[in-house]
Amino acid sequence: MQSWAVQDAKARFSEFLETCLADGPQMVTKRGAEAAVLVSADEWRRLTEMARPSLKDLLLSDEARAEIRVPRRGAARRRKPQALR
Repeated sequence: MQSWAVQDAKARFSEFLETCLADGPQMVTKRGAEAAVLVSADEWRRLTEMARPSLKDLLLSDEARAEIRVPRRGAARRRKPQALR
């Protein structure tokens, strides 16, 4: 992966984009520190699809996906019905 300083990436954006499309992801640095990566649209779609579980995977998963506390069945208290006036 080639690294580009942010000012070079801005000044030569067409070349930056073409290099990304031809050679793959390109790193952008800001003041010498890694700041961002430019990837092709196809690569982005592939990565986001891999990161997202399918509905089937979610339904078959043993682990909870949220911090929702569900009371045990039958443990909830019910109000007594009130007489109609």
